[in-house]
Amino acid sequence: MANRPGKHSAPLPSRGGRRGAHSADFSSYGQPGGYNAAGTGRGHAHSSFDGTGFAASQSPVSPGAAASRSFAATDSLARAKAARKKSRGKKIALGIAAALAVVVIGVGTAAALYLNNINSTIQSMDETEKMELTEQLAPPKATDGSYYVGIFGSDARKGETASRSDVTMLARIDPDKGVVDLVSVPRDTMIDIEGHGTQKINAAYAFGGPSEAVKTLSTFAGVPITHYVEVHFEELQDVVNELGGIQVNVPEGFYSDTSGLTIEAGEQTLDGAQALAFARERHATRAGDFSRAQAQRMIIEAIVEKVLDASPTEIPGIVESLARCVTTDYSVSDLVSLALTFKDNGLTMYSAACPSYTLNQDGVSYVGTQYKEWQDMMRRVDAGLDPNDTETEIPEPQASDTELGAATNAMSPQDYEGLMADAMTTDDVIAVD
Repeated sequence: MANRPGKHSAPLPSRGGRRGAHSADFSSYGQPGGYNAAGTGRGHAHSSFDGTGFAASQSPVSPGAAASRSFAATDSLARAKAARKKSRGKKIALGIAAALAVVVIGVGTAAALYLNNINSTIQSMDETEKMELTEQLAPPKATDGSYYVGIFGSDARKGETASRSDVTMLARIDPDKGVVDLVSVPRDTMIDIEGHGTQKINAAYAFGGPSEAVKTLSTFAGVPITHYVEVHFEELQDVVNELGGIQVNVPEGFYSDTSGLTIEAGEQTLDGAQALAFARERHATRAGDFSRAQAQRMIIEAIVEKVLDASPTEIPGIVESLARCVTTDYSVSDLVSLALTFKDNGLTMYSAACPSYTLNQDGVSYVGTQYKEWQDMMRRVDAGLDPNDTETEIPEPQASDTELGAATNAMSPQDYEGLMADAMTTDDVIAVD
């Protein structure tokens, strides 16, 4: 797999920003990156979509207005959490990893039955959630085959009755060029959620499940989200262990109070328990939750690399394990098609995070968005450039696209430069080549 030219981590997604609804059954999503919707024209789709795309949105309100709309956020979130079932969501862009594993199984009747079993596993979502999610997923705006995936991870522990999307990532997938961008959005990003006022972005999943999480992230990033992947931390250990561990260049050593493990800095092989501790740690690292988001992206990349290196005899067990750890609208055939394309074209992965800073509003800890920097990053992402390369020139189509990175549902102050002086920022993350 090609190495990224950019850093592992960049210096660290109601009001009128709602997208038009799109109706489609999960089975209609066809080959990744190609749809028969008007204007997309790649001809690989199994069906077309109805929808109006994005509507114009209001700008974020002033700090004073934001404070006035933060009505009983804690209580309302608690009620929403209590009402939701424990997430059946499984483990992260392991959706991509599963595809890369499945592709080498082969063809034939036995393989088809095997893939059908996996397909029923990865799409294990109740009908109501599936219908609501389908209404939010949209065909790609680009005509070059690239599209966006919303990746959400639950950090619910055993015995909990509700879960938060403590992983929020946006992935841009460009199969033809063999490029994947992973962009983290901090879980505490200050956001407006329709009907609930000012909240943290990870509350969207608790309030409205997958559909609300997709809508909120899509509005924040200013792009249509075409596919959904949900993950679960508890399965991380088993997946990594079945892979025989993953190779990671840990940016900084730490001791985890939660797990009782000490993780050393440097290039090393992490077993399942160590990988889980690495993915969860935010108290003992220099940049807190910003460092944790970096670790989560590193784990995804390491799993993809490990699966690509697996021998054919190892693949069946790996595929079954990964399928148990993923809930997605992708079908197995979509994932196999995507994997075949990456096998042909190679795979380059970029890693970045929404430029952000810590913020306190009315006694509540949030993360504020660096609006200009975020918009520039999303324009680079959409152009297929390294998200972290601030020196590169953004092509005109993206440079003039006001929707990209518009963050119209963000609620942190528009004038943020002075607030960053004494704050922790995403610049504090230790970069890893």
